[in-house]
Amino acid sequence: MEEPTPKDLFLKSVSRCIANEAFIPTFYERFLGSSEEIKDKFRFTNFEKQNKMLARSLELCAGATAGEAESLAEITERARTHDRDHLNIEPRFYGVWLETVIETASEFDDEWTSSIESAWRTILGHVVQRMISKY
Repeated sequence: MEEPTPKDLFLKSVSRCIANEAFIPTFYERFLGSSEEIKDKFRFTNFEKQNKMLARSLELCAGATAGEAESLAEITERARTHDRDHLNIEPRFYGVWLETVIETASEFDDEWTSSIESAWRTILGHVVQRMISKY
């Protein structure tokens, strides 16, 4: 039997996390609680919409890392909306985001392993670097 790819490990883990309705709200509670600056960036956010967007973004990350054109285009657009001329999400915030989402996922995925963590770090790390490069 073939070893699952990082993309497969990641997507299955994302599915398990998202199946628990508390996953995304828990992530945002922790992320916003990590800094007043981050909390301030979200002060006008519609979290019902934002929660759906995060779920979609996680799936897009896997596609973008695999080179899928549609996913790459959407991630590039997200990078544009987050750049210094729009939402002004500074590069220093992405590390906090990455660590917070991985920490939260590790608690919500009951099948979490070091291989799954590695898949999250590889896939999300790739997209974070793209977001930072477009800042």
